[in-house]
Amino acid sequence: MKALVLEQQDKATLAEVKDIALPEMAAGDVLVDISWSGLNYKDALAITGKGKIIRQFPMVPGIDFTGHVKRSNDPRYSAGQAVILTGWGVGENHWGGLAEQACVKGDWLVALPETLPARNAMIIGTAGFTAMLCVMALEDAGVTPESGTVLVTGASGGVGSTAVALLHTLGYTVTAVTGRGSTHDYLRKLGASEILSRDEFAETRPLEKQLWAGAIDTVGDKVLAKVLAQTNYGGCVAACGLAGGFGLPTTVMPFILRNVRLQGVDSVSVPAEHRAAVWERLASTLPESFYQQAATEITLEQAPAYAEDFLNNKIQGRTLVKIGG
Repeated sequence: MKALVLEQQDKATLAEVKDIALPEMAAGDVLVDISWSGLNYKDALAITGKGKIIRQFPMVPGIDFTGHVKRSNDPRYSAGQAVILTGWGVGENHWGGLAEQACVKGDWLVALPETLPARNAMIIGTAGFTAMLCVMALEDAGVTPESGTVLVTGASGGVGSTAVALLHTLGYTVTAVTGRGSTHDYLRKLGASEILSRDEFAETRPLEKQLWAGAIDTVGDKVLAKVLAQTNYGGCVAACGLAGGFGLPTTVMPFILRNVRLQGVDSVSVPAEHRAAVWERLASTLPESFYQQAATEITLEQAPAYAEDFLNNKIQGRTLVKIGG
């Protein structure tokens, strides 16, 4: 099969499209013919070698994909069935989706909802799956459209842009935070009613004026600290990313004086039964217009160049990699 292969030479990561063979299938394994994969922040770090993502070489990156079952040693899946995979360390410590085929554990797969085309599912991808988990975390915390405005940081990225679209469709008033002025029209089309510059979140005090009923943060560090200081009494902040750093220079004040909840969101190890429900929710919630304005389509050979652009903050929305038919 053709695959993007990462190898290490003199401590540098080399990325090249090659013809390679998959290992033999074991009990419980499923062989998938891949139709679409995507380019995520973690993929970009792995491909460029600018993040300690890959521990074992050679590695095929790609943390998500959609496709059809070729062969199955798992009774839950049959040949021809449409499936999707996100998470589980695929593309990090198990060969991933930037290839024509993948051999993965059946436990890692989810049957594709019947109403969701494979291409649309990969426009959603890990980014959209994470965004939906964040929205559901706010709902579980009691944040409703009537509670007030919800803030989304890193709004022009994959998670942020999908979160804006989801929240808007569900009736929330959304304020978006971005570091790129060129994305303002895009974010308004997705449903943002107000757009703030990331520069406004560079400094913070322990507590600030209460502005947000809830928030979805993909940035971390000083941005997350300021969001917490501005969150309403009883509000919730769902944190799922570290695009701005892994630090959190905050105080206990928002938590003990305003009853603010900081909810961590992980999309890698979500149990299979919950994954299926999240995908059904995504399929029924996102409007058709979302799929027309949220994706850039590239080839497998273009992935290394786009990975560099990703880390240089030049990518808007979701980046799709077309692989099979």
